[in-house]
Amino acid sequence: MKITEIKIRKTFTDGALRGIVSVTIDECLAIHDIKVVQGSERLFIAMPSRKDENGIYRDVVHPIYPEARKYFEDTILEAYKNYVELESVLDSEDDKMSF
Repeated sequence: MKITEIKIRKTFTDGALRGIVSVTIDECLAIHDIKVVQGSERLFIAMPSRKDENGIYRDVVHPIYPEARKYFEDTILEAYKNYVELESVLDSEDDKMSF
């Protein structure tokens, strides 16, 4: 299994939610609405979830093995951090070009 594409859909600066991400696996399966969340100690990902009839959120899709979860988290967070860094550089260049 390999993540073949990562799309950073939205980023946020306020609150714990920092981003919404979609991934494609092996160029044939897409998973949307993966959240990038700022926890008390670190960034982590939250897989797409839905509230059940008892009001409890359940993952719609999730890695089964710890190694798969680590792969997803490491790969997605690296892409997210690169995106935010590039976004910051582009914003600062725009500020320099303002008249």
